[in-house]
Amino acid sequence: MLYGEIMSDWSSKNPYMTQITENYILNGAGSRKETRHIVFALGDSGLDYKVGDALGVVSENPPRIVDELIEIQGWDRDQIVETHNGERDLYTALKKDFEVHMANKKFVQSLAGKVVASGMKISLKIVSRSRSNEDWHSSESSSLPPGLASSKASDDPASKVEALLSDEKAVVDYLWTRDYVDIMREFSVKYSPEEFFELAARLKPRLYSIASSHDAHPGSVELTVGIIRFEYHDRPRGGLCTLYMADEIDTSGQPIGVFMSPTKSFILPEDKDVDIIMVGPGTGIAPFRAFMEQRIFDGGKGRNWLFFGDQSAKTEFYYKEQIEGWMDSGDLYRFTTAWSRDQEEKIYVQHRLKEYGEEIWKWFEDGAYFYICGDKTYMAKDVHRALIEIAMEHGGMSEDDATHFIGTTMMREEKRYLRDVY
Repeated sequence: MLYGEIMSDWSSKNPYMTQITENYILNGAGSRKETRHIVFALGDSGLDYKVGDALGVVSENPPRIVDELIEIQGWDRDQIVETHNGERDLYTALKKDFEVHMANKKFVQSLAGKVVASGMKISLKIVSRSRSNEDWHSSESSSLPPGLASSKASDDPASKVEALLSDEKAVVDYLWTRDYVDIMREFSVKYSPEEFFELAARLKPRLYSIASSHDAHPGSVELTVGIIRFEYHDRPRGGLCTLYMADEIDTSGQPIGVFMSPTKSFILPEDKDVDIIMVGPGTGIAPFRAFMEQRIFDGGKGRNWLFFGDQSAKTEFYYKEQIEGWMDSGDLYRFTTAWSRDQEEKIYVQHRLKEYGEEIWKWFEDGAYFYICGDKTYMAKDVHRALIEIAMEHGGMSEDDATHFIGTTMMREEKRYLRDVY
């Protein structure tokens, strides 16, 4: 089989089973975060990648949640069942085939057929919701959503369901903070395994920006991963795949499935002498570590300017020694930091961009590429606005012209404003 044919065989449906060879925490002592550097061996897979690509990781559900589901439903863990992945025992099906760490709206809708009250018709009103890659929400609300907490008939299960589903915001809040086990306990509902499989979503791989250059690290692929842990209703929760990598796999040698997810747009300029500006706070630094390794390997003359930020230099200065080495060698032309909690006022990367607005604008005029990686809800929008203000202040543009230049000319026409946001 040819090398290219080997590469094409590995996919989300047919992942390459490998091992994690390194898995360590990047944070300093006292950090409230848990950010890890995780390395996967590529072995004889034939898998290749370029900087900017993502790695797909196939995870499994936490054993604790699977055991809780089986216990609360009174299921036989050894029962043979049929799923979209074939015939297997129930425990394996729950662990590997379905997303059991979070409930979905289809399951909540099913309560209408499980929870009944005399003379009462339950009206269902389900809304859509979206979650981040790791399916978590960090702010705890009251133990009951607004529509449910205010219900006078909350002691009656059917009234609870009706109150819950009559308020769209209550449904969203409810689903953020409860999983299947929580809901099954609250309403004392029972399902057969087959019924549950019809309601639960299929388990999907997670994608992570690759934090290494294959030229610099032949035979392996590396990630920078924020491990998500939190607690609701006296039960520990977390990101499905991050906890799987950190806790269950670690460097135990257990097999874990991976595949490559190539990018078509988040790529380095073909001309290696072109300057680039990279903005990657937090784990958004991942692809830019890869970019720097590749730029150094390629030996171009283009200057590299990295903006990085997090809570504190003492606890979140990821890859400090490597970055300082790039500075000493001159490979990293400038390294600009934004530590939000190292001073009284909060400082973020968008503030630093505006501070260096005049020089950034000069780089833009000279053809520099601009990259951003990280949170799309707040950070990416704030950075985008900062760029518009830079174009207005230092480019002498009107707001309309600046908005068009940044969002259309640079991003869509010239394709030198590139984003990897999530």
